[in-house]
Amino acid sequence: MPSCPPAKTEVLIVGGGAAGWLTAAVLSASHNLDEGVLAQQPRVQVTVLESPDVPTIGVGEGTWPSMRQTLKLIGLAETEFFRCCDVSAKQGSMFVDWLKPGSSYLHPFTLPSGWPEFNLASCWLPFAGDIAFADAVTTQYQLSRAGFAPRLPQAPDYQPVLNYGYHLNAGKFTALLQQHCQDKLGVRYIPAHLKEVVLRGDGAIDKLLAMPAGRNDLCTYQADLYVDCTGMQSLLLGQALQTPLHSVKHILFNDRALAVQVPYPDAQTPIASNTISTAQDTGWVWDIGLPTRRGVGFVYASDYCSDDEADACLRSYLKQSAGAELAAAAEPRQLQFKPGYRDGCWQQNCVAVGMAAGFIEPLEASALALVEWSAKTLAAALPLEPALYGLAAAKMNRTFLRHWQQIIEFLKLHYVLSERDTPYWRAHRETASIPQTLQDQLQLWQQQVPQPLDFAYQDLLFPAASYQYVLYGMGALTQTLAAKPSQQARARALFAQNYQDLTKLQQLLPDNRQLLQQLALKHSN
Repeated sequence: MPSCPPAKTEVLIVGGGAAGWLTAAVLSASHNLDEGVLAQQPRVQVTVLESPDVPTIGVGEGTWPSMRQTLKLIGLAETEFFRCCDVSAKQGSMFVDWLKPGSSYLHPFTLPSGWPEFNLASCWLPFAGDIAFADAVTTQYQLSRAGFAPRLPQAPDYQPVLNYGYHLNAGKFTALLQQHCQDKLGVRYIPAHLKEVVLRGDGAIDKLLAMPAGRNDLCTYQADLYVDCTGMQSLLLGQALQTPLHSVKHILFNDRALAVQVPYPDAQTPIASNTISTAQDTGWVWDIGLPTRRGVGFVYASDYCSDDEADACLRSYLKQSAGAELAAAAEPRQLQFKPGYRDGCWQQNCVAVGMAAGFIEPLEASALALVEWSAKTLAAALPLEPALYGLAAAKMNRTFLRHWQQIIEFLKLHYVLSERDTPYWRAHRETASIPQTLQDQLQLWQQQVPQPLDFAYQDLLFPAASYQYVLYGMGALTQTLAAKPSQQARARALFAQNYQDLTKLQQLLPDNRQLLQQLALKHSN
């Protein structure tokens, strides 16, 4: 007879940060929380072992819209989230100077009107010279660029008018998650320094030896399943279990970043609705607007740019956007990383989440989205008899590797389409650095608009519409046959509805600061 799942699964998460505490929250809420009530006998007991000496990198962080569903799942009120984590709404990514200096386009979070039943792209193409693609197919293009918020302050939590994610203070987000996990979700917390990972004879993890904070002796910690959230060190999956890292530096060259926090000149400075990504000769600058400051950073490749040149580039951007005095006083922090991903995120009785499983670069903000996917996928697999971990691991690893393949190809698309003429950008366009799958897709998209059928699996991180926003934003137009008259009529109706909706929403929606102010009043009342 088949064995039953265990009555309780012990999960030990090593490392905190947003990855560790978000994973803890998702696991515990998925199994132990029912309509806001915590089970007295948890099916999955989650413990976080975290060194108190490891700081959180808090330069501003962007999420995808999926974070709304995740926060709702773990029982965190959106109003509290806005209030505690310096949150502003994110509606997409604005790409400045990527095609060439002076160009810009928007990759919004809202899908084109009619999607996926109707593909508006082929009906927009004849008018490509008159109106931007994102402007034609969604109201979010004009509304987000003008600083309008994507939701109404009086609406219930997590209910959008336009699709949105968040810009947030990563340090405060981690602190709120930790408090919520301990106070509301029954997650145990052990502040301790990991000293040794002891393996069993079959190669799985037997136990951890760690020194609790304030003590000088080692304690032993054991669990059914270990989750590695130790960041780029990957202490469990990478170092102890020796799971190889697949480098993608030959495809995406960036391996360093400089990051700085930039104050606003006054409390009424408008808050940008989109992450602003500005191309430079040897990389690109991110600019994230929070309620009280901006998080700004320069991502670059050490093969094409020295650290001193990177510092000068970032200061030049700050001088233009914030003034010479602030640019001169800035003290950027350098981050170094090896762009790549592990050969599977689940090995033996260990699952890596976040940077411990892989990291490439922050373009399109996929890092927290992968944390969400990993945590929810793991939650769906538990509780599970440990003897079946191998089957669950194989299933999760297959999807993990597909996700990384798509992320790599989608990010590479941004570079391949550029016309910028420096060694860094020219190298990105060399055939040897472009994955063959992407080369094939680019050939097809010369005569066929991107569609869901172009992809071999359906659980996409980036839908086909995202490829349309980038392709057509960068001017890579499809030369296709004219749409049928019936399709043209349907498209005209959708284009007209977009215009009508835009007019209404411009009168209805507050701007980003007004939304935050009204949410604060709502909370105080």
